[in-house]
Amino acid sequence: MSPRTGAGPDVTAIRVLVVEDEPIAAEAHATYVGRVPGFLHIGTAHDGASALRLAGQLAAAGTPVDLVLLDMNLPDLHGLDVGRRMRAAGHAVDIIAITAVRELPVVRRAISVGVVQYLIKPFTFAAFAERLEHYRVYHEALAGAGGQTSQAAVDDALAALRAPIARPLPKGLSAGTLESVREFLRTHRGAASAAEVTEAVGVSRVTARRYLEHLADTGEVARSARYGAPGRPENEYRWNG
Repeated sequence: MSPRTGAGPDVTAIRVLVVEDEPIAAEAHATYVGRVPGFLHIGTAHDGASALRLAGQLAAAGTPVDLVLLDMNLPDLHGLDVGRRMRAAGHAVDIIAITAVRELPVVRRAISVGVVQYLIKPFTFAAFAERLEHYRVYHEALAGAGGQTSQAAVDDALAALRAPIARPLPKGLSAGTLESVREFLRTHRGAASAAEVTEAVGVSRVTARRYLEHLADTGEVARSARYGAPGRPENEYRWNG
């Protein structure tokens, strides 16, 4: 298990504990958390017992966990057991299940232990970020309610967990052209270069590269170097579908 080290914590951020037994996946989830505004990765645990210990240590240090990104298949405990034990220990955490488990009974039981979102592996960064954005709106709605709330406020908070959240495109990108690039990549066999997108969509190579880089940054496409031609290698982009 490992608490986050480095700069002082952002007291306004939602504090996130990653619980994942695969080191590469755990590192990826922690990196993803750092890319979503308003969230702070404060620790990683690779099994259930470590997750429970780390949650207790962070609470004792005055930096309790707000949100747990929890795998269901851990080497020592099932994710549902980790959730139950956190509740029994008095940790008022919310949980986003990040798992390959698809069985409906597990999904149903997950709700009873505080799972507010359920993200099935594999997934893109865009899907991950959307779940966190939904949770942020929910968290802030309840945090701003004070000691009491209303039916409307509760309804709005719960609806935020599932309502789509529109994120503005970077300046200079249009939704129509972006969808054209997406559609080309979805139907293109193999990876495509900016030059191929330029020819297919009818934009300049510089513009095509901007759209492709945006899709790579959001995790919708995979970016890699294309070798073979003389000179500087060119990036190619493959749809993550």
